[in-house]
Amino acid sequence: MKIVICGAGQVGYGIAERLAAEQNDVSVIDSSPQLINAIGDQLDVRGFVGHGAHPDVLAQAGAEEADMIVAVTLYDEVNMVACQVAHSLFNVPTKVARIRAQSYLQGRWRNLFSRDHMPIDVIISPEIEVGEMVLRRLALPGAVETVRFADDQVVVVGIMCEEDCPVVDTPLRQLTELFPDLGAVVVGLYRNNRLFVPKSSDSILTGDLAYVVARRDQVRRTLSIFGHEEPEAARVVICGGGNIGLYVAKALEQRQSGTKIKLIEASRERAMAVADELKRSVILHGSALDQTILNEADAGDADTMVALTNEDEVNILSSVMAKKLGCKRSLSLLNNPSYPAFANALGIDAFINPRAVTISRILQHVRRGRIRGVHSLQNGAAEIVEAEALDTSPLVGKPLRVIDLPSGIRIGAVFRGGEVLTPNGDLQIQAQDRIVIFAVANRVRQVEQMFRVSLDFF
Repeated sequence: MKIVICGAGQVGYGIAERLAAEQNDVSVIDSSPQLINAIGDQLDVRGFVGHGAHPDVLAQAGAEEADMIVAVTLYDEVNMVACQVAHSLFNVPTKVARIRAQSYLQGRWRNLFSRDHMPIDVIISPEIEVGEMVLRRLALPGAVETVRFADDQVVVVGIMCEEDCPVVDTPLRQLTELFPDLGAVVVGLYRNNRLFVPKSSDSILTGDLAYVVARRDQVRRTLSIFGHEEPEAARVVICGGGNIGLYVAKALEQRQSGTKIKLIEASRERAMAVADELKRSVILHGSALDQTILNEADAGDADTMVALTNEDEVNILSSVMAKKLGCKRSLSLLNNPSYPAFANALGIDAFINPRAVTISRILQHVRRGRIRGVHSLQNGAAEIVEAEALDTSPLVGKPLRVIDLPSGIRIGAVFRGGEVLTPNGDLQIQAQDRIVIFAVANRVRQVEQMFRVSLDFF
């Protein structure tokens, strides 16, 4: 595909890196010569210095032949106008824009982004995307990663296997025999910095991060089997009253009326604005790195510390300090891709990378075939994909046991007529089934081919 990316910041760089690695033709526009020089030196992309919404700059970047424009500059209005210009002058088929201001996204203004007004095909709101992911983590504290597919009926959870995990050293084949009605499948293991699809004879080891696809009604039971029975957080301390912190606090007030919320915000002006919008939360003005403030927020008695400031270092240190005071769990927002590698060693129980969330949304529209959802794992080492089977798919009409899936691919669930089916050797996939499938990075192209019209993919 030919793709034009407006914005070479952290998100734009991450998208360009991923798409270029998959041999897409990528052009990147940014007004900063330093960012364009850096991205051109490090990635196989073409860089252009200029304003992302100017027609002449878009033309230089190849908008006339582009299949997609992805506008992720720091400014909503630039992103919106870039998509409008791409549509009106260059007839770009797919237009993606990052829009952060919530006033644009209110339901009563929904028609703004229609084809007749400002034609944007995909709107990405990092605050909402990340906020919802935080809320899912709070609802399932035993999971370090939680993603939903198939109308929220299929859940993919990442589960840390600690020393007290009951299924450590148990072959996966035996797990199936012990819990035949579980409705969950281990599709991937992250071990020693490597993500792979385990064989049925493989065992889970202490320290593994297991990725499990489960029916929604079986998620808590699955976590329990893996030794995680942590209750939903009743006392939450939020560090950072920005857009994400405010979104999470508001949602908790509305959805979990019994949850006690305390929010720490460093800016006095912002703290007062947040206090005006929240009804039950206690707002504290001060630094989350100040132990006095943490004590005032009762961080030591909290179930979860959620660090959502714009600074990774503040998020890491405040989480560590809260855990030292006695906080049961911590969840941090980490933008720097190098930080997650040592987050667990510092005692941070879970983290969210906003860039990864945004990239996953965009990949859904880059992937060819009937792809309904995509979530990237471990910095692109693998993907969970939800795809719809066509009549011509080589998966249709045969028992799974006779289909020779390539190594590095595993089917986790099949969604048919509102029902979730756990895959087994006798199951036959039908046309229009929605399949949740795990694939390591170098097998993603083959997954795409399975869900395209062509019969040839092996």
